[in-house]
Amino acid sequence: MTASSLIHYTAAGTPSTNNIQTWITGNLIPLLLLAVALLLLWLGGGKGDNAGVMRRLGGVIVALAIIGIALTGAGVDIGKWLAGLFTG
Repeated sequence: MTASSLIHYTAAGTPSTNNIQTWITGNLIPLLLLAVALLLLWLGGGKGDNAGVMRRLGGVIVALAIIGIALTGAGVDIGKWLAGLFTG
């Protein structure tokens, strides 16, 4: 990248992370879910340890819920709901 193309790029607008966020939510998260599913099947399913697989799956479901809350922006609403439980 030459200096003139860099100047042209920065003059076109401010750089943002929207494309990176879109790529992560569209590509990286499904790949990680596939890797976790295959790992669970390989580690527990091959040995017949179905109870161990289900215990690990519970942790995966909790992690997915946290990722879902972070990606949708619902954390603010959940925080208001929790605060409403204590303040009335």
